[in-house]
Formats: sequence, structure tokens, C-alpha cells
Amino acid sequence: QVQLVESGGGLVQAGDSLRLSCAASGRTFSAMGWFRQAPGKEREFVAIITWSRGRTSYADSVKGRFTISRDNTKNTVYLQMNSLKPEDTAVYYCATRARTLAYESANYYSREEDYDYWGQGTQVTVSS
Repeated sequence: QVQLVESGGGLVQAGDSLRLSCAASGRTFSAMGWFRQAPGKEREFVAIITWSRGRTSYADSVKGRFTISRDNTKNTVYLQMNSLKPEDTAVYYCATRARTLAYESANYYSREEDYDYWGQGTQVTVSS
């Protein structure tokens, strides 16, 4: 059994920062990622970090503003979000990959089907 719990969302002004957390329990995993879903939009990839070597990859829309990191001892992944924009408003979901990594490259794991377990999501709202 795998459980993922996101936290840290909230309402902020444009230009502000937030840090999201996702604590995982129940099983080991090879990678953790963040996705988001805005109202009326499809769920989209945000960032990934591989667990063994900490390799990362980001969506172009957040590159340079968001940073994903991990705490291996706590099985927790973080998403530091800086310079937030109204278009960042979405429910943010963390996800884990239970399967082993075919390649130790974060660039290969940006699709929903690359992940096996999902959290319930945390709301991030950025006002202008």
C-alpha cells in the first residue's frame, strides 16, 4: 500500500513563493514527480526527481522558477515555487514511480503513465 500526502498549498499574490511537500509511505520507489491541473485543463507535468541520484527535469513553463528536491530519510519530495504567476494556479499532485528506472535520466519520465501512485492534490491559487 502506497500513500502520498501533499501539503503546503494556499493563496498567494503574484511574485510570491510557496513550498509544497509530499510525504510518501508504504513502499520504496524510483522517482517522484509533480503534476498540476488547472480548472478546465488537462493534468500537466511540472517536475521530476529520481530517487537514487537526484536527477531532475522541469516543464518549460516552470523552469528557472521551481525547484524540486528530496529528503531520502523522510521519503519526502518538495517543490519550491518562486515568482509565482496567476497561470500557476492549479491543483498540484505528487506521484511516485514504483517500477525501476530503465534509464537514470529524468527526461524520460514526464508522462502520467510513467507513474504508479498519486496523491490527493493541494490547491495553489495565485492572484494578480
